[in-house]
Amino acid sequence: MSEARYPYLHIDIPPDEVELLSNELFELGALGIEERDASTLLRGEAGDARVTLVVSFESDEAAQAVKDELGQRYNTRIEHVVGDAWREGWREYFKPMRVGKRLVVKPSWEPFEARAEDVVLTLDPGQAFGTGTHESTQLLLAEVETRVTKDVAVLDVGTGSGILGIAALLLGAASVEAIDVDPLAVSAADENAMRNGVASLLRASTTPLTEVRGRYLLVLANIEARVLVPVAETLAARVAPGGLLLLSGLLHEHADPVRAAYPQFRELARPRQGEWSALVLQAADADATHG
Repeated sequence: MSEARYPYLHIDIPPDEVELLSNELFELGALGIEERDASTLLRGEAGDARVTLVVSFESDEAAQAVKDELGQRYNTRIEHVVGDAWREGWREYFKPMRVGKRLVVKPSWEPFEARAEDVVLTLDPGQAFGTGTHESTQLLLAEVETRVTKDVAVLDVGTGSGILGIAALLLGAASVEAIDVDPLAVSAADENAMRNGVASLLRASTTPLTEVRGRYLLVLANIEARVLVPVAETLAARVAPGGLLLLSGLLHEHADPVRAAYPQFRELARPRQGEWSALVLQAADADATHG
């Protein structure tokens, strides 16, 4: 019996078109999108100047239909992987990685000799986004390392593999509410929390942001500008007085428009790495809002 072949459409595009095209691709039936550029370990085939989107589809017919539609605008090609070949392929490139001063992200299948001061996060992303190799994730991991305070409650919006929320717990946070629209991400976050011994402290679900209750002293969102702007009011309402809102997934040119969507926050920092920016915002203290 032959193994299943899975179609993947590769699309080479300029970095500033990633968000818009990703949205269009999901509307056209994409099951998942991997972004490869000069910052990822699986380098984009297009080289440093462009981004390669690797888009999975349910069938060859679905992949071909999208290729036909986009072929006039972008360089596209369909490739196939057989069985679980895709999983073994990217595992070759995912190695232990130090982020910040103490935090180390390591795949579950790789040995690692930790220093006494290291905080080691063991990860198997499965089919969820978030290995820590992308610069947008690294930016927030570094901020989490320096800004998590002991016993703080955390909201992780768009948790993916759970990497940010789990890092916060390993660094001393008391609890994490992790939400994602993708059930596969919820499963991956739960499994990774178990691997790291924090399963009892992380609650992952597909609860919509509009239904999340309570306010948090630390809110994390590594998403995209096209999402962070329209949800600004809802997301801001989940930050406790004096709390921190850490936003990432922003190309440099999108940082200002996203910042403008959160005018009630004070900007503490805007770290940059490669083509990506993050925003570290702080809500006003309760005393200040009534003073």
